[in-house]
Amino acid sequence: MAMERVAFQGERGAFSEMATLQYFSRPTLVPLRTFHDIFSSMQNDTIDFGVVPIENSIEGSINEVYDLLLDADLVVSGEIYQRIRHCLIVNKDTNSLLKTVYSHPQALAQCRHFLQQNGLDAVSTYDTAGAVKMIKEKGIMDGAAIASRRAAELYDMKILQEGIEDKKNNFTRFFVLSHSKTKSTGRDRSSIILSVKHMPGSLCSILEEFAKRHINLTKLESRPTKETPWEYNFYVNQNFIWIIHQIWIVQMNYVSKGGKRNLILWLE
Repeated sequence: MAMERVAFQGERGAFSEMATLQYFSRPTLVPLRTFHDIFSSMQNDTIDFGVVPIENSIEGSINEVYDLLLDADLVVSGEIYQRIRHCLIVNKDTNSLLKTVYSHPQALAQCRHFLQQNGLDAVSTYDTAGAVKMIKEKGIMDGAAIASRRAAELYDMKILQEGIEDKKNNFTRFFVLSHSKTKSTGRDRSSIILSVKHMPGSLCSILEEFAKRHINLTKLESRPTKETPWEYNFYVNQNFIWIIHQIWIVQMNYVSKGGKRNLILWLE
């Protein structure tokens, strides 16, 4: 039986890879440079699953992934919580005074206080582990990378300090993307993407439909439609899979109140 081909964003040693290995037992790992590359590979059937971050407990939502989900004909079939513990990583033979730190923008933001306190300039790269790989390949001696302990070990680098994140309760939530739905576990959740007209009470109208049915919403996230200024798509999370015909009832009631007919469901 062929091993599952699973893509993640970044290089080997990235937190996305760690999340992937937490969920899949023996995957064929496919590192890709961007989130768009993951979604594109999924659509082209060159990979079986994709693992993408959706939000961080400190820095919030990953907006690019939310936007990509809107247009993707994919299923969210799983969820992973990955503890994020950042290390300051340098070349083993460096003895220079550090001036610059390289990492993914999210990692730099999560270590903002540490960087300011130590007077270090932050430079964004496309990936945490990619930053480690870069300073090794380029032989940068006055620079460091912020990444995982696993990245330091994979690239044979030195950890100067571990646990440099500003908040220790630092987790990232990942989605597992697939082409087909998984069997119900009894602990499933559902998410809906909807859009509303730019008019008073439009969002309230759709939320009333959930309240009438005693549906507890766990998250409400807005993103610009990118078509009409000041109009938004809303991403709604619930704690359980909602019966499909109930979704259509809400949609019909919502449209009758002047809302836009745009409800997209995915299951976790």
